[in-house]
Amino acid sequence: MAEKITPRATDYSQWYLDIVLNAKLADYAPVKGCMVIRPRGYALWERIQAGLDGLFKETGHVNAYFPLLIPESFIRKEAEHIEGFAPELAVVTHGGGEKLEEPLVIRPTSETVIWAMYKRWIQSWRDLPILINQWANIVRWEKRTRPFLRTREFLWQEGHTAHATAAEAEEETLRMLGVYRQFAEEWMAIPVLAGVKTDAEKFAGAVRTYAIEAMMQDGKALQAGTSHFLGQNFARAFDVTFQTKDKTLDHVWATSWGVSTRLIGGIIMTHSDDKGLVLPPRLAPTQVAIVPIFKTDTRAAVLAFAAKLRDALSATGVRVVLDDDDQNTPGWKFSEYELQGVPARIECGPRDIEKGQVVVARRDTGEKAFVPVAEVPSRVRALLDSMQQALFERALAFRNEHTRRTDDYTEFKTQLEGPGGFIESGWCGEAACEAKVKQETTATVRVLPIEPGDPTGATCVACGKQAVRIATFALAY
Repeated sequence: MAEKITPRATDYSQWYLDIVLNAKLADYAPVKGCMVIRPRGYALWERIQAGLDGLFKETGHVNAYFPLLIPESFIRKEAEHIEGFAPELAVVTHGGGEKLEEPLVIRPTSETVIWAMYKRWIQSWRDLPILINQWANIVRWEKRTRPFLRTREFLWQEGHTAHATAAEAEEETLRMLGVYRQFAEEWMAIPVLAGVKTDAEKFAGAVRTYAIEAMMQDGKALQAGTSHFLGQNFARAFDVTFQTKDKTLDHVWATSWGVSTRLIGGIIMTHSDDKGLVLPPRLAPTQVAIVPIFKTDTRAAVLAFAAKLRDALSATGVRVVLDDDDQNTPGWKFSEYELQGVPARIECGPRDIEKGQVVVARRDTGEKAFVPVAEVPSRVRALLDSMQQALFERALAFRNEHTRRTDDYTEFKTQLEGPGGFIESGWCGEAACEAKVKQETTATVRVLPIEPGDPTGATCVACGKQAVRIATFALAY
């Protein structure tokens, strides 16, 4: 199976596609730029969805669903919003065999239709806050696509909240940024930088956009989640007002925030290797695969032994499968489970039964150990916890090793042309300098960190003037 995976050092882009296709996470759809999420990929998305949904509900949010089709006039009500999304819109002009009186946009995001509904639902401060999340599909007519990372249709969640004050909305924006950071680091085992986007990089229609940024193994950044303080922009566009506690009338304050199936691409590119997928145990749909080794005369005994192992592991909450298929060799199965990214594998045969032990193999390091049968549940649980932490620490070490600090533009460009990674550089705050760096290097300001570095003595990497911020630059997906 390993021959199906192009080595990362040979062609990183092809390596990524090989894993997506050969691990059967997704396949290309008949419509260009779209993908079919296969059962293994969707099972991973379900784990992501369940984890995030639990965190959302812990912070008081509830789920709802809004229509896929949005009147085109809604999109045009918020000027920055339409300007930002116009090139990506897919528009329905006919329905039921007739031309529509008004074209309908397939949602690129749902702020407009949701705020049209909030106008009906909000009259008084007593109706606030509204804390709604939606799990949905989105269509954006991207020109350059890649499975999971950027497709014309993708799955995501989008939170849309309404508040009585700017302070409450800003607090919500930062709270959800924290939820995304927690999920990325504790569930996905991916360390992230949290910060605010520059005006050039913020969401169309937002006052401020916050984001978490992760570093992939090729040194490029991946935006893994965004949280937007929308101010009163959409409330003004849809005239959503409420009576305040002091009997005055004010426009509602808003936020929106979202992550998508892009997270699957991030997991692949952060943790996987040349053998295939590597999944953090907390998210892996299957955490342990039991591979019994038998011949015809030992089949029944070995399978009975393996079934008891499966039941013992399952009783402790481990997601385990017993592979009793006799069409493929154990060696083939070992490679296949490595390709699929199953965190741990248990091998057991007649000799193991005699000795009262099994072989436990760990996916990330390849280490094997003989484990007494009675200790299997506790040892496997410890292995899964250890692997979860080790993946995070490995990714964090990689990010630290590939983060550089410089204000010298020549050194800045040399770093980008070589190992890449995050480059912390001084920035004067001028949009022209940000645009110059992007035009000349294609690198962008990924975030202005929440905890800003001291710019004293730093100079702008583009113009040499006194810096007002230390910005994190990188090439990005």
